Amino acid sequence: TAGMVAGLLQQAGLDWPVPDASTLCRRQKTLAVQIPYRRAGGPLNLLVDSTGIKFLGDGEWQARKHGVQGRRQWRKVHLAMDPATSDIRAVEFTPSRDGDSPVLPELLDQVPQDEPIGTVTADGAYDTRRCHTAVLEREAVPIIPIRKNGRPWKDDGPAARVRNEILRATRHYGRAFWKRWTGYHIRSRIEAKMRCFKAFGERIAARDPDRQTAEVQIRIALMN
Repeated sequence: TAGMVAGLLQQAGLDWPVPDASTLCRRQKTLAVQIPYRRAGGPLNLLVDSTGIKFLGDGEWQARKHGVQGRRQWRKVHLAMDPATSDIRAVEFTPSRDGDSPVLPELLDQVPQDEPIGTVTADGAYDTRRCHTAVLEREAVPIIPIRKNGRPWKDDGPAARVRNEILRATRHYGRAFWKRWTGYHIRSRIEAKMRCFKAFGERIAARDPDRQTAEVQIRIALMN
C-alpha cells in the first residue's frame, strides 16, 4: 500500500512523504470521522439493529476445521438507517456484553434535534421503558413488537400507555397482522445493510478501542 501511494504521488508530481503503517495507526486513534448522509423529504423513519464483529481469534473455517484455539473476542455495532436513502444515520460501537436497548437513546441523539423523526422500528430486544421513553421524547412513533411473554406495564406515563396499546393491538389482531399493519417487515432492509457492512470483512484489524471505533465509522462513511 505504501508503494502504491508513493507511485500515485509521484505521478501527480507531489513531493509528499508517504506515512508508514505505524503512523496511520497512531493517527487513527484520534481521527474524527465525518459520516456523510442524505436527507429525504418528510419525517425520518429509522430502522435500528445491531450486529457483532470479531477483532480477535481464528476465522470461522479454521475454528470449524481445527477447533477454537485461544480467545475469540467480539464487539457490537449498533446502526440506525434511513430506509428512504439507505444511508446510515447513527452508529455506536460497544463491547459485546452490552445490550441493545441501552444504546437506542444515544443513536437518537446523533440525529439533529431540528430534524423530525416519524417512526423508530426495532425488534423485541428494544421493548423497554428506556427505549419507548427515548422515542417519545423525539415525538416519534415506536414500532417495537412486544416480547412473547410481555405483560402490561403500570400506567405511569406516556411510554407505558403507548406500549400497552401495542400489546392490546397485538393480542386482539395477532402479531402477524400487527406487523403487516405497522410496516414492521421493512426492518429486513437494515439486516441487509448489516450484510453490506460485513462485506468489508468479518473482522476489524484494530486492537485499541478508539481505533476500532474509527475503523467502524470509516466503513459506514464508505457505505453512505
